[in-house]
Amino acid sequence: MPPTLLLVAKAPVPGLVKTRLAADVGEKAATAVAAAALLDTIEACTLAVGPERCRLAFSGDLAVGFRADEIQAALNGWTLAPQRGTGLGERLANAHAEVAGPVVQIGMDTPQVTPGGLLAAAGGLDAADAVLAPAEDGGWWALALRDPSAATALRDVPMSTPETYAATRAALEGIGLRVAAGERLRDVDHLADVAPVAATAPHTRFAVVAAEIARVAR
Repeated sequence: MPPTLLLVAKAPVPGLVKTRLAADVGEKAATAVAAAALLDTIEACTLAVGPERCRLAFSGDLAVGFRADEIQAALNGWTLAPQRGTGLGERLANAHAEVAGPVVQIGMDTPQVTPGGLLAAAGGLDAADAVLAPAEDGGWWALALRDPSAATALRDVPMSTPETYAATRAALEGIGLRVAAGERLRDVDHLADVAPVAATAPHTRFAVVAAEIARVAR
């Protein structure tokens, strides 16, 4: 069965997204980054498997966020569902529970992701039960699972720490899964991440916003 691509993301509303980046560039610019990154990620998912195999688990109001009309148009044909739960681990587990068959779950912090990169993560399931793709900050940016119900292991994993990748891998292995490592990418969480990530994906919407941030900063 072709994989489902599960995007877990927040609506790009000022004050609710990219709060660490906002401390450096302000809420408006940080939200513009989030909206561009979300659009680029939606596009990569759609190109990889088609909209009918894509699912968005969202928080917030997509109708009032930055670039709302563009985002809603880009999501045409996707399945949309609100996130359920309190902590991030619980929300991720619940989002996976709504998927049938193999799944590749990502967030909205890696706008440089490509359709090929997403399909490579899915392809790793030929030889493993899970593929966990590390982020440079010690977290992870993608999780592919042959059986989505295995995401229950995420419920008690501390998220957004330098040990999140290691803790997630240990949790998955603790329930008996064979876990392979995926491609390492850099998350966009801080101002220092913006220019390096934009340089790896110069034709993205994210890169356009990054150039504007750099121009204002000069």
